[in-house]
Amino acid sequence: MIGNTLTSQPASPLAAPPLPAAQRVAGLGRLFCGKSGGRTRLRRLYQDGSAKIRLPAVQGDPLEAVLINTAGGLTGGDRLGWTVEVGADASAAVTTQACEKIYRAAADRAETSVNLRVGPGGRIAWLPQETIVFDRAAFARTLDVELGDDAEALVLEAALFGRLAMCERTTNGSFHDRWRVRQGGALIHAEDFRLGPDIAATLQRPAATGGALAVATLLLVSPQAESLLEPARAIIGDPAIGGWGGASFWRVGRSGKLLARLCAGDGYQLRKRLVPLVELLNGRAGLPKLWSL
Repeated sequence: MIGNTLTSQPASPLAAPPLPAAQRVAGLGRLFCGKSGGRTRLRRLYQDGSAKIRLPAVQGDPLEAVLINTAGGLTGGDRLGWTVEVGADASAAVTTQACEKIYRAAADRAETSVNLRVGPGGRIAWLPQETIVFDRAAFARTLDVELGDDAEALVLEAALFGRLAMCERTTNGSFHDRWRVRQGGALIHAEDFRLGPDIAATLQRPAATGGALAVATLLLVSPQAESLLEPARAIIGDPAIGGWGGASFWRVGRSGKLLARLCAGDGYQLRKRLVPLVELLNGRAGLPKLWSL
């Protein structure tokens, strides 16, 4: 029969073979530092794949580290991990060489994991530059912080869902940012920020950002946090700078935490408030050298 004859024919030798799996980004960077000779010094450094760490020369504390993803961005299936451990009474400030770009994902999602450990009396400032989320990107980030007794931390994450200067807007996609912060083994801060699949519609809601494309969250865990609340609110609420947001304070054991959230129409307006706010909350260490307006 014709049907049987057709189905029994061998496959054409000209049939296209299946496409090979695309090579994915895999990077892992680990930095360990401790107090020695009156200042914070590098103890161990590990780099693998696209994850690189550079240490600019500085005078005194904190030790500064710059994280680099040599892949130039992330897309579906990429994996990037960072671990920073600060010893007792040591101090470190960590930033990134540039904004991390999350590109459109054909399949799967890009993932980044951050693990920060600070010994008793130590301090860390986690101050990466903004994450730029492109349309139809899929991204998940986990941030886990473990603080010893009397340790301090300043943690920042900022994201841009479009760049107006480039006529770009993030309409659809998936974004998930998960934070867990513990001190002395006790959970003191937890949050999950999710957007998608209709990112643009969610951002338009008054309970979200009211249409703002740039957002940032800063968390300061420190005994001095309460004294910085009103100065932080003055920066966030300054109408001459643009954007909006808020800040609150909670007492946490012998320490305290200040949480600030900012929204702005674009990345430039966001940085106009982020720069003075980070300078305020980071004390004498100020702003990372790579940051600028």
